[in-house]
Amino acid sequence: MKLDLLLRNAEIITMDPDRPVASSLGIWQGRIVGLDEDLDGLDAVQVLDLGGATVTPGFIDAHCHTTWFGLGLAELDVSGAHGLEELYELLQGAVTEARSDGEGWLFATGFSQTQHGGSFPDIAELDRITGERPLFMRHNSGHMAVVNTAALRLAGADAPSFPDPDGGAIVRDGAGRPTGLVQETAQELIQQLILPYASEDIEAALERATRYYASEGITSFTEAGVGGGWIGHSPAELAAYQSAAANGRLHARAQVMPVLDVLHDLKGHASDSVGAAPAGLDLGITSGFGNEYLSLGPAKVFLDGSLLGETAAVSHEFCSHGHKDNRGNTGYFQADPAQLRERIEAAYAAGWSIAAHAIGDRAVDLAVDIITECQAVYGPRRVPNRIEHASMTRPEQLGRLADAGIAVTPQASFFRDGGDGMTASLGPDRLPWAYRAASFLEAGVTLAGSSDRPVADGNVLRGMQAFVDRRTASGAVFGNPDECLTPHQALAAYTSGAAAATGSLGEKGTLSAGKLADFVVLSASPLEAPDISGLNVLATAVGGRFTHQSTNFHAEPSSESPFAARVSAVRVSATQSS
Repeated sequence: MKLDLLLRNAEIITMDPDRPVASSLGIWQGRIVGLDEDLDGLDAVQVLDLGGATVTPGFIDAHCHTTWFGLGLAELDVSGAHGLEELYELLQGAVTEARSDGEGWLFATGFSQTQHGGSFPDIAELDRITGERPLFMRHNSGHMAVVNTAALRLAGADAPSFPDPDGGAIVRDGAGRPTGLVQETAQELIQQLILPYASEDIEAALERATRYYASEGITSFTEAGVGGGWIGHSPAELAAYQSAAANGRLHARAQVMPVLDVLHDLKGHASDSVGAAPAGLDLGITSGFGNEYLSLGPAKVFLDGSLLGETAAVSHEFCSHGHKDNRGNTGYFQADPAQLRERIEAAYAAGWSIAAHAIGDRAVDLAVDIITECQAVYGPRRVPNRIEHASMTRPEQLGRLADAGIAVTPQASFFRDGGDGMTASLGPDRLPWAYRAASFLEAGVTLAGSSDRPVADGNVLRGMQAFVDRRTASGAVFGNPDECLTPHQALAAYTSGAAAATGSLGEKGTLSAGKLADFVVLSASPLEAPDISGLNVLATAVGGRFTHQSTNFHAEPSSESPFAARVSAVRVSATQSS
């Protein structure tokens, strides 16, 4: 047997408790053959001496919005503006540059009122800048957007008498005039004028996004909502994923969650339904369908809103007064709980796993209640059920999550930019419940590292450091300091933990014989670095093929093997054919 690739002289952190470290790793046909002595006597087409560089399993982002992120890379990014005057200048520049395009939409991304002293743009100023060109500016939370009068007029929603949709709001001033802020499901009034995106545009966005992912060591990700609702981009979004994969434009493995909105009654045999009309995708496709490169995950359902927008369903009212009148505000559910329960049960009965977006502790209660009831009636799922974010979790909820085997995806990436704002909004009594980490692990809950990108920073190394120190922009420790993770636990969150939460630990998440050869080469060990975020990603590989090489790591073509590579300043030896 001749290996395709042999890594030597590396500090390999396997994340496999049965074999935690190694110095050599052998790869054949995209999978790991073995480590160290397992490789004795085996030849290889290409041998890389890594000169002591660190190798870890490939990073997994278990909750992100890849199409949205990729589209945003080609849109006006306003995240760097500090103060509304800077924001207005960016918009004015974009309008001036785009005038030759006629009166098409102006898209912007990355807005947050936290960058502007808590203020939102004046719709009159937006109208002055944009004129009759409709504006759609995404809030970085994804749970609201800023639009101008032209956009509201196109949607027929500019009149003071226009009713708010269920689960959303067109925010108005004291005179009943729209302010330009649309929250939650009200965004769909504007988005339905824009959607669907062309499949080619989505495919191009996926290529841009996953190239970026590869540069940060990400080898797998979960797309948290496609196909419909305010988070989807096209009813054919999965087809765009398939096309991107087939055309070599998808540079990381993808698990894709369809939103619950796109599931429908399949009108199958009566025996297929137990207690609820089944809901699914055509041909009976459910969670787990696909292959090791592209597969379907759970069905995604939104139960509530966000903490920063103070629309999350919490048990005690928010403390800050960012809204005109925040007294008694405990957020709200995206739909009537009974209706949510009925729709989720229908999907579960049809074979779907469930990923419930639940930010507030009231929403976590609802999610746990529904999922545990479904599991009791219809049995467990191979792809784990999940609670996305689980941002506010009361102490007594930890045991319920563990007993039900429900995975959670809290984002440490929120601490730096949003931690101070959430601290003010939640108040000292409930702050220890926010974005738990260590207590999830202590209770036996599967914890998956994720970013919610582009809602927050998607850099995994910064995410790991955030799990370790929980620092906010002000330098304070967010929430309970006892929730800080060790470096090993932080690395596990983005490798073995994320693999377990996505139902793929048997295939990836550790560097073990037989598993997929997805790995990252780092400049030093994240277990020992004083600041994990200061490490460099030297190379990223998916199935043994390099998807990224830094300037210190160059992959070059070879007539012998597609895996051939040379590491600058690192010794490479070529073996002889036997």
